[in-house]
Amino acid sequence: MRAIWIWQQMNWPKFYWDDSRIITSLSNVRLLQGKLLGELNTFGFDLQNNASLEIITSDVISSSEIEGIVLDPARVRSSVASRLGLSTQGLPTPDHYTEGVVEVMMDAIKNFNEPLTKERLCDWHAALFPTGRSGMYKISVAEYRQGDEPMQIVSGAMGHEKVHYEAPSCSNVPHEMDLFLEWINKSSDIDPVLRAAIAHLWFVAIHPFDDGNGRLTRTITDMMLSRSDGQRLRFYSMSAEIMRKRNSYYDILQKTTSGDLCITDWLLWFIETMEGAIMRSYETLSKVRQKAIFWQNNSEVTFNERQVKILNRLLDGFEGKLTTSKYAKICHTSQATALRDIRDLLERNVLIKTDSGGRSSSYEIKC
Repeated sequence: MRAIWIWQQMNWPKFYWDDSRIITSLSNVRLLQGKLLGELNTFGFDLQNNASLEIITSDVISSSEIEGIVLDPARVRSSVASRLGLSTQGLPTPDHYTEGVVEVMMDAIKNFNEPLTKERLCDWHAALFPTGRSGMYKISVAEYRQGDEPMQIVSGAMGHEKVHYEAPSCSNVPHEMDLFLEWINKSSDIDPVLRAAIAHLWFVAIHPFDDGNGRLTRTITDMMLSRSDGQRLRFYSMSAEIMRKRNSYYDILQKTTSGDLCITDWLLWFIETMEGAIMRSYETLSKVRQKAIFWQNNSEVTFNERQVKILNRLLDGFEGKLTTSKYAKICHTSQATALRDIRDLLERNVLIKTDSGGRSSSYEIKC
């Protein structure tokens, strides 16, 4: 029996939900949201920007990773830092594609109160696909999908495919998007967090572009949450939390888009994920504080560019152990130069040795 998709329901897109099931969770996440923003008031302007740098970098990387696209964290960080007016010392120059992805995110959150229009969405789409291709395939860029073939999300081997979802036909997309954009841009009595969750689901259901719909969905979500926060910076990452829950993310979307117009379970999942994102952001704030304290305590110490790069990598959460060979590789220098730099940092009591010595020697920062 053929599935009936959510957009085929008689009263589409009149979503409804059970307030009694979500009110407690929504109240809790709104309280956490307020506490986080209150905590940020104790940060100075520079610390807020540095905290946002961490969050936005994580958000951009995670949103792409959900779709199987791996970005270079250092290039993303460099692009975000330059847009926040922060130092990019020791960071590589971003490539054109990374700049486009970051530009989309920054436009969404910095201009969150600007109307979301077809033109703006198409500009975002063009920035995600500067070559006009998705991998090997040519796609329609900066315009809604076209053609007679249905937009389906499919898994399984050829001949044994399973259709998880089928979006509205291309001919219906302009009308569907007009309704969506009208709703996005008008005032409403619905709680802003719920509006972000509804926008996420609604855009996914329409799937208006040939590709990039997932990334644009999460961009719209960030824009809506920025409206909710009233902040032109991000201090918690929904995409990073979704990435951690990727399997349940796809499960709840499939369940909701193949069901009726009652979206209570989706709203509960979204609120729970937002709560996790906010709680995890406190780890980021703690790191930012520690990093600021370190550089303040060493403000009169002169480091070379290689040392600054390594120290920032360690303060940002270096994966694994720092060795001479890793230092040389990261800084594109010789082992001898790396060893001299490390010895200098050891003598100044900035680094400490963590192992017994010899070829296995590794180092960590002394905070």
